[in-house]
Amino acid sequence: MSPAKDLRLASLLRWPGTTLGRTVLLFGLIFGLTWILRLVFGSSGLRFDILQIVLGAVFLGLAIPLLVRFVRHRMLWSLRSKLIVTYLLIGLAPVVLVVTLVMISAYVAAGQFSIHLVETRMQAELSQMGSENAAMTVRLAHLLNTGTNGRPEDFTAAEQSAASAVRGDQPRPRMETFVNGAPFSLQRRPPHDEDLPLGLPSWAVNPKKGGFRSIVLDSGGLYLVAVQQERLLDGREFTLLSSIPVTTSLVETFVDGLGHAQLFTQQEGREAPNSDPNRNRRGGQLRFHAISAGNDPPPINLADIHVQFLSTLTATDWDTGTPISLPLEVESRPSLLYLQLFGSSLRGVITSAIRVGLIVLCVLFAVIEALALTMAIRLSRTVTASVADLYDATLRIDRGELHHQIAVSRTDQMAELSRSFNRMTVSLQRLLGEQKEKERMQNELAIAQEVQATLFPPAVHSLPTLELHGICRPARSVSGDYYDFLLFYQDNDRSASEKVATGVGIALGDISGKGISAALLMATLHSAVRLVYSATETSTRGRVLQPDGTESDLGLLFTNPGRIMSMLNRHLYRSTQPEKYATLFLAHYDVATQALTYSNAGHLPSLLLGRDGSVRRLDVGGTVVGLLDGMHYEEGRFQMRSGDILVAYSDGVTEPENEFGEFGEERLIEEVQRYRDQPLHVISSRVMQALDAWIGSEERPDDITLVLARQV
Repeated sequence: MSPAKDLRLASLLRWPGTTLGRTVLLFGLIFGLTWILRLVFGSSGLRFDILQIVLGAVFLGLAIPLLVRFVRHRMLWSLRSKLIVTYLLIGLAPVVLVVTLVMISAYVAAGQFSIHLVETRMQAELSQMGSENAAMTVRLAHLLNTGTNGRPEDFTAAEQSAASAVRGDQPRPRMETFVNGAPFSLQRRPPHDEDLPLGLPSWAVNPKKGGFRSIVLDSGGLYLVAVQQERLLDGREFTLLSSIPVTTSLVETFVDGLGHAQLFTQQEGREAPNSDPNRNRRGGQLRFHAISAGNDPPPINLADIHVQFLSTLTATDWDTGTPISLPLEVESRPSLLYLQLFGSSLRGVITSAIRVGLIVLCVLFAVIEALALTMAIRLSRTVTASVADLYDATLRIDRGELHHQIAVSRTDQMAELSRSFNRMTVSLQRLLGEQKEKERMQNELAIAQEVQATLFPPAVHSLPTLELHGICRPARSVSGDYYDFLLFYQDNDRSASEKVATGVGIALGDISGKGISAALLMATLHSAVRLVYSATETSTRGRVLQPDGTESDLGLLFTNPGRIMSMLNRHLYRSTQPEKYATLFLAHYDVATQALTYSNAGHLPSLLLGRDGSVRRLDVGGTVVGLLDGMHYEEGRFQMRSGDILVAYSDGVTEPENEFGEFGEERLIEEVQRYRDQPLHVISSRVMQALDAWIGSEERPDDITLVLARQV
């Protein structure tokens, strides 16, 4: 963080100590005190009110600029905050508004749909009543036309026959018959009941198109009414009126499977608020009474919210024939409505008001979206301008104009980034000098790599009975792995072309750690092994005095890998740091006997792959060399047969991992067995290819060393 930013943030944290901050705090305290006085003592007159308004205006006039400054320097300084605000204004705000609008619309649609279902079921009941009424009217008119006067039982039988043919087991409506608007005396009627429609009003004597079906309000009661007329042969008008009172049980059939519903009807009594002040036929005042039916169903999940909607239901005043609106409220849930066909047959003032409200809400959301887009564009322009300056500066630096500086005038994070870029150009020349120094060190490391390469056998001279091959691939510039082939001859005094090889020593080691330190310890181990070999090769007597006073044949020393391992352990323990050690596999192959004698000092067991498919692990020996003093190592010995392949390797061959696990010993054996009849360098190449494919593009985790020896 720059010093300028530190000072700016510190000043914002100490804003009450500034002149503007103290002024805002003072007016805020005074303004708050005036409100406390008003709450305690009440209004103190016009002068006190004017004083409070003035103090509030001054407080807002001073606080708003301070708030703007705080927002600019704290909330909109960093690029992160700007991008978040931009996202909120451009991305999130429209989504929230659209989702809100969709949810409100969905709620209204669900409510309208529930109302529509209840009204549809009412209309279905009315339609069924109308069909029954029409059938009954035709039947009774036929009886009147055939002269069946004076026999009420005939009308009753016809009524029961027609009704049962249409409604079956459902409740039958109450029926009344009229001729030319007057009650028909032969029709059986129950005693006068105040809860039933009272006769046939004058406006219903000649209904439109000969029939009438509607919900009617009469004497405070609500009914489903169907009226049907039929002209008799003698010219009289026969009218049949069917009615069913709207009760709780009937409403339950309308809301079955939907939830709960309340139908508000007008009855005699105190006038309801905001209700139509019409008087009914008996002269009483109107009040509302609710017919409630159904139960609120439980939700099936969190999204199954409670949908409660209020609308109006069109009914008819039975006395005057004028349409009236009755409130209908339905409570349901989306789970009960989602399988139904979307639609609404709602009409009335409430639906129109909701429609207008949705339009106003859409316009309001459009205005908010326009404001959000404008602010987001201005914020984005600030960011894009800074990015353009940085891009132009990078092009100039790419052309070598290291002296170029970006002109900075703002105080946000993008401006701080531009200042950082200017400081970077100043540091670039210094970094170039450091790069040259690094290149020099890389050159020296490359020389060290070339020197180490000379420590490995420059050429493999296979014996008449044994083929040899070795390869080492460092994980870094230099390797901590070591391998060597040491040839022994029958007579060292002869020329090179006349020498006869009697055996070969095979060495493979892995130094703890990686890099330069491991490479130096590898050179120490290489020198120690070579020292034993050189002493054997240049000896004239061929014998050496042992510490116990006895003499031994120096040429036989390499035939005892265990003794050499003990000597190397003592040498490394005394000449290296305590935490440094090495794993080592040392073997001697005798040409005459085709016997291999070996000792393994903590190294991964080498493998002897037989021609018959057998696998032998060479694990006889002891612990690592250089870690503990005075260690003794055992030896293993076996006879090699024609076609046997010795596979010695470091952990860099079997331990590399990918998402399927380690490369492993089994895959190594499989690759060698697959190409065992190929030349050894081909086998080595195939193993390396399989290993590279296993590692992929990842960096090699360790040095990779592989030694192969095959009995001819």
